[in-house]
Amino acid sequence: MRIQSYRDLQVWQTGMDLAEKCYLATRNFPKEETYGMISQIRRASAS
Repeated sequence: MRIQSYRDLQVWQTGMDLAEKCYLATRNFPKEETYGMISQIRRASAS
């Protein structure tokens, strides 16, 4: 398999799966955490 884009890399795909799971996991956190813990977790998973 030839890699034509960074999106073809397994590490990128795994990172995207992790980011999606973090967004889903924080979806039901208390609303008062929106700008605290939720924001931090989501930003960390996307970086």
